[in-house]
Amino acid sequence: MNLLMDPIVIIGSGLAGYNVARELRKLDAEMPLMIVAADSGHYYSKPMLSNALALKKSPDTLPMGKAADMQQQLKAEIRAHTLVTAIDPAAHTIAIGAETLKYSKLVLALGADQMRLPLAGSAAGRVITVNDLDDYARFSEALKDEHRVAIIGAGLIGCEFANDLMVAGHQVDIIDLSPQPLPRLLPPEGGALLQRRLAALGVSWHLNTSVAALDLEGGHIRVTLANGETFDADIVLSAVGLRPRTVLAQAANLKVNRGIVVDRNLCTSAPDIHALGDCAEIEGLVLPYVMPLMHASRALAATLAGKPTAVSYPAMPVLVKTPACPTIVSPPPAGVAGAWTVTADEESVKSLYHDAQGKLVGFALNGKATAERAALTKQLPPVLA
Repeated sequence: MNLLMDPIVIIGSGLAGYNVARELRKLDAEMPLMIVAADSGHYYSKPMLSNALALKKSPDTLPMGKAADMQQQLKAEIRAHTLVTAIDPAAHTIAIGAETLKYSKLVLALGADQMRLPLAGSAAGRVITVNDLDDYARFSEALKDEHRVAIIGAGLIGCEFANDLMVAGHQVDIIDLSPQPLPRLLPPEGGALLQRRLAALGVSWHLNTSVAALDLEGGHIRVTLANGETFDADIVLSAVGLRPRTVLAQAANLKVNRGIVVDRNLCTSAPDIHALGDCAEIEGLVLPYVMPLMHASRALAATLAGKPTAVSYPAMPVLVKTPACPTIVSPPPAGVAGAWTVTADEESVKSLYHDAQGKLVGFALNGKATAERAALTKQLPPVLA
């Protein structure tokens, strides 16, 4: 290892950060490398958090590599439980409290935070989110004594947790302003099938409404909805969406929109600073899914190793982890005029989105229709050519 060279520093030890490091090591085994992690630095798959209960995975068994193991595998220095407080792009330094560290290139793999709604009531402060391994450990511990969970949000994460919790023997209520689950991903027919299948497991749905208040009542949380309905829960889990972590980048005067803005080489507006994963925005796209970050990791590793490489995204269908109703979606591009064509029966819903010229640009498959995933994916245009 060339100790005279300032290291490449990766801020973040999630899938994005670790996969960049893995891909980089395939291309350069000796380049000095540091990974700075705000958490334990253990390597695990965040998407597994929403189906870990059914798989009987404890927080201790979810990591695929402890920080010490990853340090050895990657020949990298890993600084765990370390918070970066500032970036100085001109000086090529980051601040960790009073300590200043130099970098040759900086990679922001900061991830995203769970959004929180402003809620009223004496129990509003007891709402939890599950966004990392530590959160999951606390959630798992709470579930040992509590059994009825109210989930705010009927999106992808909310539905996945609902399926997982029901299989694990808990009671689940889901609240959402929308009239159906997965409103941004499924047309009404697909949403209706998913709703019926989860209801058959025992999920109670509260749609077209919101949470008005959460109050402590006799050891439970009394959930009062905007439509006047009330019910009790032991735990309230918020799953209303993700917000890219951009505060550190904004403070360093990097260009930020919804996410940290990068070009096709995943370069930010500052020299030698890159971003990828849930925190990054490329050509207006923020894609908080695994497949985009895998493609981005390979392209960025090549760039860091001295071969500038533009990222490209093929069609990347998303598997929704709801075994009660297998669901795969490839949403049509935002702003593309077109229409859904839906074929449905008791066992499946196949929804195809064609643009104004009749070209297939998106699909949503539920139930047995998921068997057509591969054939339909071949017909889709790339997300970024």
